[in-house]
Amino acid sequence: MRYFIEFAYNGKNYCGWQYQPHSPSVQETLNKALSTILRADVDITGAGRTDTGVHAKQMYAHFDFDELFDTDLLIHKLNGFLPDDIVIYQFIPVASTAHARFDATSRTYEYHIHTYKDVFNNKGSWYNSNPLDVSAMNEVAKVLFEYTDFKCFSKTHTDVKTFNCVIKEAYWTQNGNQLVFTISADRFLRNMVRAIVGTLIQVGIGKKNIDDFRAVIESQDRSNAGFSVPAHGLYLTKVNYPYL
Repeated sequence: MRYFIEFAYNGKNYCGWQYQPHSPSVQETLNKALSTILRADVDITGAGRTDTGVHAKQMYAHFDFDELFDTDLLIHKLNGFLPDDIVIYQFIPVASTAHARFDATSRTYEYHIHTYKDVFNNKGSWYNSNPLDVSAMNEVAKVLFEYTDFKCFSKTHTDVKTFNCVIKEAYWTQNGNQLVFTISADRFLRNMVRAIVGTLIQVGIGKKNIDDFRAVIESQDRSNAGFSVPAHGLYLTKVNYPYL
């Protein structure tokens, strides 16, 4: 049988989702925990890759296991076995052809910023004390809907067949000194969200305008986009599937 796992993690102590030979990853940690509890070799496939230090409030992965098990009991055992920065929410039996990565129809990310020094929030949000024009940032963010090729926001030397993504939503919200950028798309390129946020920050401080932003996208050159904001403010918050 094939199972989907819904889980979340704080990425601070990990090199990202994907297994790396000399650094701890979320994938390796989950594989070891499942294999230990189920007493079998388990190999999980994630819905996507998050980079070093990036968090996930909702993530899915799938694995195959031949025997039935008590899902509630397994969740209880795993959450007791796993480190404090990974939590399992549920196991979902799915068709044998279901795929956590390829079947996902969209993903949503949030980037969190605080504009006043906050000693209780500095590990999960990026501190930026510059005055930001949030209205301008929201207006320019709408330009993302006009394009599909986002090579300018992709990490260089990335091995992908296409830089095309369909962005479905992109907007900023503000609550006091807290700013959150929400973006949804059918897929994302490596480092894409952090580069978009960095470029929109340049808009917010008046260094770029809407025409400059369009020129960045049309240049297809990463060096023309803004800086990549720190990883610790980025969260994968939702993964959508047609059957969940």
